[in-house]
Amino acid sequence: MSAEEEENAAELKIGEDFAKAKCLTNGEVALILERKYEQLQQMVDDPMNQTSQVFEKSLQYVKRFSRYQQQDSIKQVREILTTYPLAEFELAVIGNLCPETVEEAMAMVPSIKDKGRALDDEAIERMLSDLSRVKKFEV
Repeated sequence: MSAEEEENAAELKIGEDFAKAKCLTNGEVALILERKYEQLQQMVDDPMNQTSQVFEKSLQYVKRFSRYQQQDSIKQVREILTTYPLAEFELAVIGNLCPETVEEAMAMVPSIKDKGRALDDEAIERMLSDLSRVKKFEV
């Protein structure tokens, strides 16, 4: 991206640092932080392994705002979204915000309608329906 080009998530211009980055949903981050928290709790006797307030607040945040709580559901969401031609950023936004309609999805992630991609309204509707099914069957 040249110096003159401005970053714009709506057009998927997210900068070189993020263009190839692996983006995670809140649920995926929660799984990672929970595992780390469990490891740290097992070594609670060692003062070097205490959890920080920032760590605990981050864990609370991602658990609170994750639309999917079950590990299997979180994995299914990733699997569903990776079957569509989405950039990592788009995948994470859709997985976190869970739009219910094609219009909502396009408003939240305008770049999914870029020309040259296989995401027409029907494909987006199928994707949202698949995600809705996962949420519906989550205990």
